[in-house]
Amino acid sequence: MSRSASARARHRLHATARSLLGALPRELRFGFYRRMVDCPQVLAETFEFTIARTRDDLEACFALLHDAYVASGFMAAHPSGLRVTPYHALPTTTTLAAKVAGQVVGTLSIVREGVFGFPLQSAFDITAVRAKGGRIAEISALAVHPSFRRTGGSVLFPLMKFMYEYCTRYFDTRHLVIAVHPTRIELYESLLFFERLTARTVDRYDFANGAPAVGATLDLAQAPQLFRRAYVGKSARRDLHRYFVETKLPNIRFPERDWNVSNDPILTPALADHFFNVRTQGFAELDDRRKRLLHSIYDGPAWEAVLPRLADPAPPGSALRRAPRFTFKCEGTLSAPGTPTRRHPFTIIELSRNGFRARTDTQLAIGAHLTAEAELGAGRHTRVDARVVVAAPSYDGPAYGFHVADPDAAWSSCVDWLERA
Repeated sequence: MSRSASARARHRLHATARSLLGALPRELRFGFYRRMVDCPQVLAETFEFTIARTRDDLEACFALLHDAYVASGFMAAHPSGLRVTPYHALPTTTTLAAKVAGQVVGTLSIVREGVFGFPLQSAFDITAVRAKGGRIAEISALAVHPSFRRTGGSVLFPLMKFMYEYCTRYFDTRHLVIAVHPTRIELYESLLFFERLTARTVDRYDFANGAPAVGATLDLAQAPQLFRRAYVGKSARRDLHRYFVETKLPNIRFPERDWNVSNDPILTPALADHFFNVRTQGFAELDDRRKRLLHSIYDGPAWEAVLPRLADPAPPGSALRRAPRFTFKCEGTLSAPGTPTRRHPFTIIELSRNGFRARTDTQLAIGAHLTAEAELGAGRHTRVDARVVVAAPSYDGPAYGFHVADPDAAWSSCVDWLERA
């Protein structure tokens, strides 16, 4: 039997199996899916799960994604052989790579909300998710090499575990959102307890070449309890609660951070030029607003040389507020001059060379001068004078914008590191 004929036969078999399974009541279907879980507790040393940082790793991830999307009909073949989206140009997107003996065999991207929003916002309403508070991230660009799709989840489950731990421990994320094909949504509902954003299936999802899609969300604050209740009494290989929350996989390489950043931007001018100007025309294909947003994030001569040119002069009303460069999660205290013992807790969520945005339940007056103290990194304490310049509500409650006229050594060192990272 030829390879194409074999593929068609497998497709018919899978379609028949889905049809038979779909005839069962929902709880029986979901129970069947959970009985099929097979989480590897120990992996060979040749398996490695890491953030894709190098050009070679990113190229391999984008190539694997391209081939998977083309095979599924989610995109037309691109001359570059890569699937690179505008969201991959943002510092708020992290691409994970699964590697075996140094070769990329799986990938997914975590798209936290940035200046472009989320891919699924073009088709789904996430107002109800926002109302719950907490940062949101879209799980997108998932692909596993065909050779590892029938190996008991040796790549998929560790990759999903990496994603779960990274979002909860490193990415300051509370809500996950996804847009998946209708034939796959029940796996996410039954195994991971995603809830549909709407009962309606979007007939044509432009981000997936017009394929139908279902949107769903998972509250990570509630996930451990949901997992524990569903998988209690299961064997270790079937227990997703134990696997996601308790099991430690040494094959997963978590990022090492010198400072309390809440994301891991990897894009450099050289990488941006390679993927968005040389291998694809991704920058040139952006609309003018998105081009301006990129210029609001990345500055300096090296970036100016690779970012797309802007229309000059800017159209009336097109001026954009400069986007925060670095996201942070750092606890500290605020105090007014002359009252150093009255300290108010706050959390820095965005930081720049001469300012920051912070959440606090304390009501502050615009124009007030305060002393801000925080540990920006391990043993790196800062104490700066900060002026309240704007009330700037955050994803998780009241927040303010502050101006720092005279950063101290720790603050400057932190920003210097972030700008080099």
